[in-house]
Amino acid sequence: MSSTDLARRERRDLAELMLAEGPDAPTLCGEWTTKDLAAHLVVREARPDAGVGIVFSPLAWWTDRVTRATASQPYPELVRRVRTGPPTLSVFSLPGAEGMANLVEYFVHHEDVRRAQPDWRPRDLPVGLGDELWSRLRQLARLTYRRVPVGVTLVRTDGDGGTHVARSGEPMVTLRGTAQELLLRSYGRREVDLEVEGDPAAVEAFESAPLSV
Repeated sequence: MSSTDLARRERRDLAELMLAEGPDAPTLCGEWTTKDLAAHLVVREARPDAGVGIVFSPLAWWTDRVTRATASQPYPELVRRVRTGPPTLSVFSLPGAEGMANLVEYFVHHEDVRRAQPDWRPRDLPVGLGDELWSRLRQLARLTYRRVPVGVTLVRTDGDGGTHVARSGEPMVTLRGTAQELLLRSYGRREVDLEVEGDPAAVEAFESAPLSV
């Protein structure tokens, strides 16, 4: 499947999971419920004026106001808007935008809902998704780990494997796991199935360091 097809599948599966869990289910996005997450996704794609506050903190108050107003809509309508995708005039409707801008976004938020449940397990990914996640991770890892005070090496254990130095330095900490687990940890998620190897003090420094996604 292409990256666009994979992103659309993650979008569809996330919408189905949101409906199944209901509007008040927990997520891994802080205190957000599934309804809060659905409102965030709708605002991100349909309200560029509010979306700017997601990356530019002085305008976060406006994003919060628009998101709260959006969240007041009936939950089934919010999930329908998530499922059907961005409006025609949205930048996310441009050719290729779904695969480029939404694949990781919807994968991570799909897992945010799945892994907020106590019985979660890593899922078997569609063909090609692991490779796409690994490719995106190698592009963003240097930025993600730039504030970590130790070296970080990522070792992929699924697919064709692979090693990527996310941050040079000593002492070195090695994260070993599948592409999906490595990417989720790089996005700050703790509910992951990973091996973290290194000197205990270095591992402790890594685990307590802020990430920059």
